[in-house]
Amino acid sequence: MNQFDLFRRLAGMENDPRTTDDIWQEVSSQPDFVDSRDCGLVDAVQSGWYQNESNELFKGFPVSAADSVLDVGCGAGGATLFCANRGAHVVFTDVVAEKIEALRARVAQTPARHAEGFVSDSLPLPVADASMSRVISMEVLEHVEDPAAFLRELTRVGQPGALYLLAVPDPVGENMQKGFAPAYYFERPNHIHVFTREEFGCLVSDAGLEIVSRDSFGFFWTFWMFLYWSLARHSGLKLEGVSHDVVQPPYPPLLNDWARLWHQVIKMPEAAPMKRALDQLLPKSQVIIARKPA
Repeated sequence: MNQFDLFRRLAGMENDPRTTDDIWQEVSSQPDFVDSRDCGLVDAVQSGWYQNESNELFKGFPVSAADSVLDVGCGAGGATLFCANRGAHVVFTDVVAEKIEALRARVAQTPARHAEGFVSDSLPLPVADASMSRVISMEVLEHVEDPAAFLRELTRVGQPGALYLLAVPDPVGENMQKGFAPAYYFERPNHIHVFTREEFGCLVSDAGLEIVSRDSFGFFWTFWMFLYWSLARHSGLKLEGVSHDVVQPPYPPLLNDWARLWHQVIKMPEAAPMKRALDQLLPKSQVIIARKPA
């Protein structure tokens, strides 16, 4: 079973003769519909991501046209595109060739002064020693066999003084999900490591980097995943595949309701302290900004 089966069953449309795409088009065109990804983007910006006015990919991580940026495990390429739109030299890697090809096409439409995309598992990286002024690796470390070797490789390619933006799932949400998420979520190619905050910090320091700041964010997505796994279990569906794929549409109705509710909440300036508290209490991710010693 997959995302499409779950959507059709929970929407009560298992026997609808229309295609799933047609059904989803009808659902997503309703006036009060809020896409989970759009809500997640608004939430992320409020947490300090994608700061267009200050050119910070994340608060404390500025990017300019003078930078050479490496995005390891680029996925759909949100971070790469942010940097490319600042005119930076961007290098992006992923193990999925289709993602690299799709991102190459999108980066070609930006003012990036140079762009290179590689299909790579990152050990080793196809990048010269001390050549990057910015290194990004978000939600990758939990997937790799040898996290320490992976971080040493990231350190190798950074220039002296280079800034690093590193993120992994927070252990609070990860450990809670072990009670109801399917086993495959914690098996290859998904999350094979859960890092405590202390372990994550030690990995970064042991790789030879200096920690500049730490943060956490993403209560919206943590609770989204809780609902998703619960809905799947309630429906009797046994899901499998790459965990990241579950945040792609079509989404079950309850998840659309959650996105609409949270979007209404965070539109209120008065809700900002509550959002910050929840992002600290039950975050999706922990974030470290680090620097390679000069």
